[in-house]
Amino acid sequence: MNSLQMEILARAAQAVQTAAHGEKQTILQQASKDMGVSMQTLYRHLDKVQHNPKPRKQRSDKGQTALTYEEAKMISGVLTATLKANGKRLGGVEQVIEDLRENKLIEAWRVDKSTGELVPMSTSAIARALRSHGVHPDQMLTADPHLMMVSLHPNHVWQIDASLCVLYYLKPSRQTGSNGLHVMAHEEFYKNKPKNLQRVMADRVWSYEVTDHCSGWIYVEYVMGAESGENFCNVLINAMQERSGADVMHGVPRILYMDKGSANTSAKAKNLCHTLGIEAMAHAPGNARATGQVENARNIIERQFEFGLRFRPVADLDELNALAKQWRIAFNAQKKHSRHNMARTTAWLKIREDQLVKAPSVEMCQKLAIETPVERKVTPAMRCLFAGGEFDVSRLPVQVGDTVLITRSAWAEDVAQVILVDEDGHSMHHQVPKVIKNEFGFPTNAENQQVFGEGYKTLPATTRQKARDEIDQLMTGTESKQEAEKAIKAKAIPLGGQFDPFKTNADIEANLPTIMPRKGQEHELTTTRRVEALPLTHVQAAMRLRQSMRDEWQPEHMQWLQANHPDGVPEDALSDIENQLRNPQQTSQKPALRVVGG
Repeated sequence: MNSLQMEILARAAQAVQTAAHGEKQTILQQASKDMGVSMQTLYRHLDKVQHNPKPRKQRSDKGQTALTYEEAKMISGVLTATLKANGKRLGGVEQVIEDLRENKLIEAWRVDKSTGELVPMSTSAIARALRSHGVHPDQMLTADPHLMMVSLHPNHVWQIDASLCVLYYLKPSRQTGSNGLHVMAHEEFYKNKPKNLQRVMADRVWSYEVTDHCSGWIYVEYVMGAESGENFCNVLINAMQERSGADVMHGVPRILYMDKGSANTSAKAKNLCHTLGIEAMAHAPGNARATGQVENARNIIERQFEFGLRFRPVADLDELNALAKQWRIAFNAQKKHSRHNMARTTAWLKIREDQLVKAPSVEMCQKLAIETPVERKVTPAMRCLFAGGEFDVSRLPVQVGDTVLITRSAWAEDVAQVILVDEDGHSMHHQVPKVIKNEFGFPTNAENQQVFGEGYKTLPATTRQKARDEIDQLMTGTESKQEAEKAIKAKAIPLGGQFDPFKTNADIEANLPTIMPRKGQEHELTTTRRVEALPLTHVQAAMRLRQSMRDEWQPEHMQWLQANHPDGVPEDALSDIENQLRNPQQTSQKPALRVVGG
């Protein structure tokens, strides 16, 4: 507004304050005409220059809409589904509403109060209704609320991530002094020119960023090739090493937070974390905010370090990492973090002695990365056999027969590391000593050993032993282990005879209906049958008759047997034959066969 308009507006505002009822509209219309603006613009300017002690009364139907919640969800769903990756909508609101009406998926009608007719809602009214229902695409695409994750001290939590740089390595000649790192121009390297991208695939530069969550300290290292388990382990090992000067961040973190990339979950990465006692945690896919600190570190590196590589010739990867080291030392020592308002190096140096676990050498860490923890069973002597030795696990919460994961310790040769899982699913690492034996093969440092004549001791009762004692007392109805042992020795009936395992069968039998007998046929063995005695040979019969007849036996009697019994002599007919031979005057007849019972 110019000075004249401002003067007219001021006079109108003052006049409205003192005007009588019915005169305000006339004053405002004249002011609008004098200023050359619409009434709507005049009202907007008045709001800026005058104070309204009474707020404008809201409409009684404010917040109400004829669009149902189900229709609002349908419209919002279609609009959201047409969004591109960059947040741009492909379908207009008016077109989507028209198509949904045509497909009879929505009605979106309102009642005209003057005529009582049903008329379609306008596009602007539907857009307001979407916001009123809280399902407008702009509202649906806002970020979800999230918790602020807290780390307790430096080296409590590290975050690690790999990023493909906008640079690639071209193996330049040191004689020419050419810059070995080149920016990948979009017009030369993009999806429609795959051959150009394939040509430099092996020479692409990757960076690994490691950040300490508490202090915000940034460690960056560049590698060649691709995101791999080997590169991941090498960078992590280098980051844990103690370095000289102000390159201060080092040590073994308690938790390593990362994404679910194949390199981060490789066997080497898991072995290294298992052996060093690092709890490796991966966030859910698509939840990049979980590792937002390390993602922000990549942005910082691109803007504050990599931009200068276009002006600084770099011959090879070693020179690039040397420059990266100089940058991270200077950046972490000078730049303050917005959360704690301290330089990152200053914040990390607040770590206490008990919080800083020194990492093994690079060679030892590389050896540990290729050794997978193995499964071993706990023996009755409370030991585990591993790497040609025995390790004492009697102090751990394990039972005989349990299977545990055991691996080499990173800090001592005569110590192994047992990996257990607690109730929350977190890995717990326990150091267990190797059992040292004397020349006679007896252990000298095991917990579960006792020398004859030097007192008595027993191992603490295990969970299984306690449960076994409680079960014995339950089954015998006793109150102590000693009473239960006496009852078992006396062969007492378990549960005092209260438990009848056959009661169910008896109840079933008692409730079964009466079954009528079924008719059948008798087996042939139950009927009487004829049995013929086995006949004797003529010689056998002659010998039996000669023994009984003695001197009365004559040689012609043999001929008589052969003539009268050509098929053999029945044994049960011998007595009748003897009578006939003794009394030849009787009529000779063949003894009849007799029936014997079967």
